[in-house]
Amino acid sequence: MLLTISTTHRPATDLGFLLVKNPVRAQSFELSFGKAHVLYPEASEERCTAALLLDIDPVGLVRGRSPGADGPLDQYVNDRPYVASSFLSVALAQVFGSALNGKSRDRPELAGLALPMEASISALPARGGEPLLRRLFEPLGYAVEVERLPLDERFPDWGASDLYRLRLAATCTVADLLAHLYVLIPVLDADKHYYFGPDEVEKLLRRGEGWLASHPEKNLITLRYLKRRQLIRSALAQLVEPGDEGEDDEDESADRARRERRESLHELRLGAALAVLKGCGAARVLDLGCGEGKLTVLLAKEPQFREIVGMDVAYRSLEVAQRRVERLAAAQRQRVRLFQGSLTYADARLAGYDAAAVVEVIEHMDEGRLGAFERVLFERARPGTVAITTPNAEYNIRFETLEQGRFRHRDHRFEWTRAQLAAWAAGVAERHGYSVSILPVGPEDAEVGAPSQMAVFTRA
Repeated sequence: MLLTISTTHRPATDLGFLLVKNPVRAQSFELSFGKAHVLYPEASEERCTAALLLDIDPVGLVRGRSPGADGPLDQYVNDRPYVASSFLSVALAQVFGSALNGKSRDRPELAGLALPMEASISALPARGGEPLLRRLFEPLGYAVEVERLPLDERFPDWGASDLYRLRLAATCTVADLLAHLYVLIPVLDADKHYYFGPDEVEKLLRRGEGWLASHPEKNLITLRYLKRRQLIRSALAQLVEPGDEGEDDEDESADRARRERRESLHELRLGAALAVLKGCGAARVLDLGCGEGKLTVLLAKEPQFREIVGMDVAYRSLEVAQRRVERLAAAQRQRVRLFQGSLTYADARLAGYDAAAVVEVIEHMDEGRLGAFERVLFERARPGTVAITTPNAEYNIRFETLEQGRFRHRDHRFEWTRAQLAAWAAGVAERHGYSVSILPVGPEDAEVGAPSQMAVFTRA
């Protein structure tokens, strides 16, 4: 079972830092079903290729266990060592775990960059053939090459097999490439070769973050990835995007009401940030963590703002933002610039702006990274006004469908009470020469306050 990952980024050997595997030596890793070997067939400044080779032990997999329904020979004589399967997904998570999580210990700035990437799987089962392979990967931005493999190259008359050689090419982050493979290989495989538990839903949602909810084959992917009806229903319920229609008529009204509340609250946050930036008289503004560009577009429609910059770490979100910007009038488009970047690394491009908005972003950071965010924004960039919105954790008890102790979004790392935001904001203001005000966002509840809250910093 062979997977290769290549890049022509300069220097291409940066791939070793992204995968956290040294190109100058081969490495082997013990897995529960055999061994994984990582080596680099080519490693130059112009092109670098990493190969993940799985050596599966079919005898060891079943030793001491009861044979399957197909009989004992099927457990020992099969194509598992040679054909990509869910074992490959397990190996990706264990061998390239840091890369899959978007981390690079030695070159952290590389992890969020979209690079020219290629991937090749030597033999892949595909229930649905080439059309399905294209339906799964092309919506994610990949150029797809598919070759159906013969049953036996020595005997052409035997015809074609059910296996395919797959080649993918795209400009994306390594984390995105690995996440797509992690989810979609089991979808193409006839079986998942490990235990199904409730955490399978969480794995699917975590690795599908940012792309699965909007994928045109979302239902098929979920159905094939998860084998149990209860898990499938749970996953699909959490993958509802604004604009999706529920399948059950009796749930449609409730789903629509929840979507409308979410959209209404988000519009209130955007409106609050827009009001602050307009009110301070800013002409050059930053939309940090701009996501899909909704606030960026609102800013572009205001003649007051001569220059608008949107920055986000997620390349695919920026692609959506770019499409939104392209629909603006020419005079509005010319004032907008989008680029990729992280709010936890110093970036000279952020200096010299009048104001910045950071809408529902900080709660997606690990709390340990807030110090880096603070230095990037308030010590280095130092805009005159900063508006930061974040959920009010006290209001969570007013959401009937939110379990006690759970965050509003699965990617939230924390959610603060009003007192916690006020304490953090006061410390930031004192350390960097700003004054700060805390404002409610949304209708206020007498007991728990507004659903969101905003800290407005003004440089002294």
